Amino acid sequence: MALKCGIVGLPNVGKSTLFNALTEAGALAANYPFATKEPNVGIITVPDKRLEALADIVNPQKIQPTTVEIVDIAGLIKGASKGEGLGNQFLGNIREVDAIIHVVRCFEDDNVVHVDGSVDPCRDKDIIDTELILKDLETVEKAAEKLKKAAKTRKKEDIRNLEVAQAIIEKLEAGIPARAIALEDDVKASIKNLQLLTAKPILYVCNVDEDSIHEGNAQTKAFQEMVKDENAEVILISAGIEADIVELDSIEERLEFLNDMGLSEPGVNKVIAASYKLLNLITYFTAGEKEVRAWTIMDGWKAPQAAGVIHTDFEKGFIRAEVINYDDYVTLGSEQAVKAAGKMSVEGKEYVVNDGDIMHFLFNV
Repeated sequence: MALKCGIVGLPNVGKSTLFNALTEAGALAANYPFATKEPNVGIITVPDKRLEALADIVNPQKIQPTTVEIVDIAGLIKGASKGEGLGNQFLGNIREVDAIIHVVRCFEDDNVVHVDGSVDPCRDKDIIDTELILKDLETVEKAAEKLKKAAKTRKKEDIRNLEVAQAIIEKLEAGIPARAIALEDDVKASIKNLQLLTAKPILYVCNVDEDSIHEGNAQTKAFQEMVKDENAEVILISAGIEADIVELDSIEERLEFLNDMGLSEPGVNKVIAASYKLLNLITYFTAGEKEVRAWTIMDGWKAPQAAGVIHTDFEKGFIRAEVINYDDYVTLGSEQAVKAAGKMSVEGKEYVVNDGDIMHFLFNV
């Protein structure tokens, strides 16, 4: 299944630099607002050490990781909800993504201008939140006007839909984003149908200087305090460090650089992992001589749904799935050894796939 994340933030906070590090695509990163006018799009592979371990055992002809589509969206300014700057374009681009990676600037640098004259990540977040909420209010209010006409028929469903719309408007007017509205199932369904911008899951990325990459700084601490009740993840990234890593040619050089910085992995790996967690995604694997491959599915999916990611015929004609636990596969060293040890299970249509399962599907169409 395709996953699409949009990188957003005010101008000059490090969005395009982070995008370049994620995709190595070379998008323009410039020290002035609106360097990004059209959204840059890149496909990145999802790092997964389990895939590498399986490939070492199977020695396949091909290794196929799962991927994420990353969109670098134009910087936002005050008034975007009314079309200021590149507002309409920006908001339209956000509507198309599954999750938002919101970059906030948490470093001082006189050589990098800030669109509002000073560095204040809490203020910057408020600017974007306000514009997204205003746009969502506009969307829901238009829907409510149509529902008012429908509710005149006195049908219970139409009246309830109007009540739901009014409840959402009330929360938005109070500055509460749609994703934080804890209401009944029909409210959640309405929010989904309206495709509200503030309903999208969000990951906050604090872009810091090299000295703050481990412990953060006063700005990151203030920001984390601000969002503590949002149930949103906050990670620290130095886009500058990530840009330096990309410039190194070999894996050995990159590992040495990370070691010198006291880091165990590139920050972009944390961004990808956090994005997966944000969207409640897991990975299962198929492993054979021709290919070892990672597949992305929603946590909680059953075996036929997981099979359908490979091909719709697999789901339509699903018979059963042969399943091996990842740890058993790696410990025992081969599929044959797993079978000999009685560690392979045969599962039916109600089996809920676990993260890391190695699966083989039997189907008939």
